[in-house]
Amino acid sequence: MADTVEVTTDELIVGLTDGRRLAVPLAWFPTICNASEHHRARWELLGDGEGIRWPDLDADVSVEGLLLGVREVGTPA
Repeated sequence: MADTVEVTTDELIVGLTDGRRLAVPLAWFPTICNASEHHRARWELLGDGEGIRWPDLDADVSVEGLLLGVREVGTPA
């Protein structure tokens, strides 16, 4: 489960409740990557941290998907 989220210029970094930090290329999520810094910073946790939502962008990312390497639909592998 996620408990922290950081969006840098290049990465989406998710802190997990078990102490791990998961960093993936922001390019995996073009909707978030192409958004303004203001919109990137406006995220909320879904459920008990199973996912992350950016309401202004209508974008959701699941923690399970991150762990499995799932990217935004249409993003090259």
